[in-house]
Amino acid sequence: QVQLVESGGGSVSSGGSLRLSCEASGYTNCMGWFRQAPGKEREAIAAVDRSRTTFYADSVKGRFTISRHYAKNTVYLQMDKLKPEDTAMFYCAADRSWCWDKIPAPTWFTHWGQGTQVTVSS
Repeated sequence: QVQLVESGGGSVSSGGSLRLSCEASGYTNCMGWFRQAPGKEREAIAAVDRSRTTFYADSVKGRFTISRHYAKNTVYLQMDKLKPEDTAMFYCAADRSWCWDKIPAPTWFTHWGQGTQVTVSS
């Protein structure tokens, strides 16, 4: 069983930046970031697989960047120009398969991290 460990969450003012990290304990291919605010469904943010193709939700394009260090088996989410509506619990997800042509649905991913809280104040 692959374990995913997220880090990097915290509190920041509107317009600020945070960088999330997610380290996997074993082989992964498609890795993604999701977020969930209280009372809302889990929302796809970004994904990347070993083809280095990246996928983004429209709500974060131009502000968030997903990247990956393959030797460290770690995926990152650089979040810039943060807004109060970005406040949520952020989760890392991974699977052995390719992402193919989009961010897969949450139910598709096999492995999940415990989540890291991001709070953006106005």
